Amino acid sequence: MDEQRSTPDETPISDDVYEVTPAAGAGATPGIGRIVLAATPIGNVGDASSRLIELLATADIVAAEDTRRLHRLVTALGVEVSGRVISYHEHNEVAKTGELLDHVRAGKTILMVSDAGMPAVSDPGFRLVEGAVAAGLTVTAVPGPSAVLTALALSGLPTDRFCFEGFLPRKSGERNSRLVDLADERRTMVFFEAPHRLEVMLRALHERFGSERRAAVCRELTKTYEEVIRGTLRELLEWAEKNEVRGEIAVVVGGAPEQEPGKPEDHVAAVNELISQGIRLKEAVAAVADDARVSKRELYSAVLAAR
Repeated sequence: MDEQRSTPDETPISDDVYEVTPAAGAGATPGIGRIVLAATPIGNVGDASSRLIELLATADIVAAEDTRRLHRLVTALGVEVSGRVISYHEHNEVAKTGELLDHVRAGKTILMVSDAGMPAVSDPGFRLVEGAVAAGLTVTAVPGPSAVLTALALSGLPTDRFCFEGFLPRKSGERNSRLVDLADERRTMVFFEAPHRLEVMLRALHERFGSERRAAVCRELTKTYEEVIRGTLRELLEWAEKNEVRGEIAVVVGGAPEQEPGKPEDHVAAVNELISQGIRLKEAVAAVADDARVSKRELYSAVLAAR
């Protein structure tokens, strides 16, 4: 069988089917506006895709989280932005979203870029997408670098099921409340954190999740001084206490271990508590059995035997 090769304008659909797509700048029908969310490098400028480069050069409007960072990016890429550049960040999203949607209605292509990674993921862009969807306008994406997925892949922790929790609240009470909710989360969790708050964060994780929970601190991903420190929360906390941590940080934490279901008779009291609240026996048994992961039939028999 001849080896199949793809060219830059072919997108593989399956092992033997390819979809030929137009160049990024020519992808829109004339007069039909659209929003393009484009991922930008999270550290290494060489990770910029050819589609991102093409759109930076051809989009009618580039909405950037930080116009100074955009300027540094296009300078590094050797790209000249031909469209209008608009600052679009968390402090002016509400005011600017309507204006940008009007440009889309007028047939303009708007390129949305954040400082790093995919817009709208812990970055500006969600309000724009939300508004476009509500208005029936076209939204598409140019995928690429992602600090979330990169950290997850490098962590050495399970990747089959995971959740992204962004930044934990800064206030201790709100942070602890969030961690209490996540203490029994069985999926691998990915967080972002500022380097000067990392020690406080790891100490809170250590207190709420236990010292032996596996985790990884991923620092300066794709950059020259990339570093991934793996270990228990106790080990990572000790590391953070001894080192001055710098750079962009992602913290990946393993999910809660599976709990042993125990014996049906261990859950009789919980069933009786629900019954005392007016819930029927069968419904109480079903609720407790599902939560405790024990046999409903065996739990029902245990309740009757205890009477």
